[in-house]
Amino acid sequence: MDKALITSEITKAMREHDKIRIGILRLVKNEIDTREKESHQELSDEEVVSAFKKVLKQTGETLEGSIKAGTNAERTELLQQQVDILEGYLPKQVAGDELVALVDRVLAAGEFAGKRDMGKVIGLVVSETGGNCDKAEVAKIVGSKLN
Repeated sequence: MDKALITSEITKAMREHDKIRIGILRLVKNEIDTREKESHQELSDEEVVSAFKKVLKQTGETLEGSIKAGTNAERTELLQQQVDILEGYLPKQVAGDELVALVDRVLAAGEFAGKRDMGKVIGLVVSETGGNCDKAEVAKIVGSKLN
């Protein structure tokens, strides 16, 4: 995924008059532009995905806060649509049984001495998935497997 794809998606959304998609993609593009200005170079595809994940995390946290606070349903629905749009651009997350199997495989491949090696195991699992997993879920699974 690169910046040109985002620009073309914004153009496409403008033609379709999809204001929600335009807004959230512009937010991502601004995040990418900010990172490029800070680093004085073009971002790699991994860094673009990282920018998407950052905006997704922020929007998700806002959505959770909106649900907890009980704000109007229209605002909550808008945030949910934005989260759905962002998730559509990101690679599929590894979760559930697939994640448990991956943790088991990593644990079987190495010598890990209990809870003190939990960070190493989590790091290996996250690197195996290319960062496409929920670290909290990985930590929960690893914690239950290590004694």
